[in-house]
Amino acid sequence: MQNSRRQFIKKSLWGTAALGMAPSISSCVQSPVRLTILHTNDVHSQIDPFPANHSKWPDKGGFARRAELINQVRTEEEEVLLLDCGDIFQGTPYFNIYKGKLEIDLMNKMKYDAATLGNHEFDNGVEALAVNVKRAQFPFICSNYDFTETPLKGETIPYKIIQKGAVKVGIIGLGIELAGLVNPKSYEQSQYHDPIEVGNQLAKTLKQEKACDLVIALSHLGYRYSDSKVSDVVVAQNSKNIDIILGGHTHTFMEQPDMVKNLDGNEVVVNQAGWGGMYLGRLDLEMKSGSKQVSIINSIYHV
Repeated sequence: MQNSRRQFIKKSLWGTAALGMAPSISSCVQSPVRLTILHTNDVHSQIDPFPANHSKWPDKGGFARRAELINQVRTEEEEVLLLDCGDIFQGTPYFNIYKGKLEIDLMNKMKYDAATLGNHEFDNGVEALAVNVKRAQFPFICSNYDFTETPLKGETIPYKIIQKGAVKVGIIGLGIELAGLVNPKSYEQSQYHDPIEVGNQLAKTLKQEKACDLVIALSHLGYRYSDSKVSDVVVAQNSKNIDIILGGHTHTFMEQPDMVKNLDGNEVVVNQAGWGGMYLGRLDLEMKSGSKQVSIINSIYHV
């Protein structure tokens, strides 16, 4: 399976693969528009490329290469969103030495539009995390965490609306349950709420009250599990009004986005881009005048 994924990614380098028509959107744009969504997840402080003698990923990844690729896409496409789905921190000595400052500074330079928190963001505790969140020049979106009784109070937001050309995009963030996964001392009084319930509530608000054309969920729940544990696929199946779920946590290299039918019978796009910054996920959305659907075109870039 790993070989086939690598072959797909290699074939898709600087290319696209048509995936049909999905999902429904709440309003029609007046003229054809194109929106490019770039996304990362589980970068785990991999600032440099993997070593040239690495047994699995020799000379792959690195922030500098990703920045160059992002800049190139921005010169080619008019409307670009750059998003991250958590676990920015932990994994190399850079995090041990700089405590997350370097990662945030580099993401600021790359002009990320938004991110959500992964479980490893809490490794040094909520007070240290709050310092890093304050450093960010982009919002951390956390919809189903309540940080009222912690130093993170007021530092994250439940959703963000971004206007990209003719497209109004609503973004939410769905985090994994920290209990049993993270030391309780590290997340203190942070409260976890059901991501399906919260996601549906906010997506409805964004679509019906805020008139968003598209709702994207930044998730750190994991792509899919063998049991009934909540995941991106489970959220998609039990959702309404969420159009795209960009995921993390399970380090899943996806050959192509999964198309999962929601409670209304509409397809939700579910995608994830591996880990370690080796790949940059890309979704191109083409929205045509007079249509309530968007065409999803996919690329996975080998960094």
